Amino acid sequence: MSRILIGIVCGTLLALFLPQAQFIGILGVLFVGALKAIAPVLVAVLVVSSVSKAGNGLGGRFRNVVALYMLSTLFAAVLAVLASRYFPVEMILSGMSAAENQAPQELSNVFGTIASNLMSNPLRAIAEANYLSILLWAIIIGLALKKVASPRTVDILHEWAECISMVVRWVIQCAPFGIMGLVFTTVSESGLEIFTTYGRLLLLLVGCMLTVALVLNPIIVAVMLRRNPYPLVFQCLRESAVSAFFTRSSAANIPVNMALCKRLGLDEDFYSVSIPLGSTVNMNGAAVTITVMTLSTCHTIGLEVSLASALVLSIIATLGACGASGVAGGSLLLIPMACSLFGISNDIAMQVVAVGFIIGVVQDSLETALNSSADVLFTATAEMYERKRNG
Repeated sequence: MSRILIGIVCGTLLALFLPQAQFIGILGVLFVGALKAIAPVLVAVLVVSSVSKAGNGLGGRFRNVVALYMLSTLFAAVLAVLASRYFPVEMILSGMSAAENQAPQELSNVFGTIASNLMSNPLRAIAEANYLSILLWAIIIGLALKKVASPRTVDILHEWAECISMVVRWVIQCAPFGIMGLVFTTVSESGLEIFTTYGRLLLLLVGCMLTVALVLNPIIVAVMLRRNPYPLVFQCLRESAVSAFFTRSSAANIPVNMALCKRLGLDEDFYSVSIPLGSTVNMNGAAVTITVMTLSTCHTIGLEVSLASALVLSIIATLGACGASGVAGGSLLLIPMACSLFGISNDIAMQVVAVGFIIGVVQDSLETALNSSADVLFTATAEMYERKRNG
């Protein structure tokens, strides 16, 4: 962690005093590229290896972690509804040049896209980082190997998994340089005007996400484990959220999260599946973004939204957020789908998407940090709950 902080400080200072040294940003590009490149291979090999040699004691943990993922995302959306009602924010809606008119208009379209990609060619899924398809095929192949493979074949798969994990550890060792490059690019290219023009909107988004990370998620963990949740919460924020904030990619943070799970002493057979699954369905931050931006649109155009309608929006935001990773542009391009619930035209909704791109340097970073760190938090919670229950 100290090396990461040094990288952040160095990147900030270099951006302030040597903004013309753009080659420093290449370090960040290389770091994120390496993580994105190795993550699909890591997930595929680890899941096949884990399923092929796993026992039968994983079912309870998987049920718990999926329930935690879904409940926390729903609670985050409800929190965003309440915050938007008590602290309404209006936007300045102008041109749409920052957004492409490709957003899905109905929830069925979101899951239609996910379903069509689910049975993608396995090699294509790895090349395109389609994690739902990778998980599906890896589990199927792992179950088949469990039936027909010899112990030696399973051992070889395990050795390959260890090999890929070692490559990941080498990449993560370069994190201070990568973070320095990412911070340099962010500070040198992003001005402070976003904090003035869209300051109130950013404050609302940041406030909701911090409340989820520091209040809502800890309450869920405390209820499950009956103990002080904050040591685990802060460890996940320190070791997962920081890197996710600067990479702005849940996929790139999968290797980081798996390394953290290993340090926490969790079962590799479990977290090798739950972490990539969480990167696709555990979308607390995305649910907050969709809900806040949609209700801010309603406030801007003077549309009254009843509490019942807002709660329906939170359910739609939850389901849509779970499909955000399967839509180009992530959570922002799901805003028109949510706006359609209130009859808001696509032209207006796409202007809101454009606003989202403007503040994305902060919004997307926080959203990814919240989503990714919660993957480890709830994976650890589910396993610790099973250990406690089984005595």
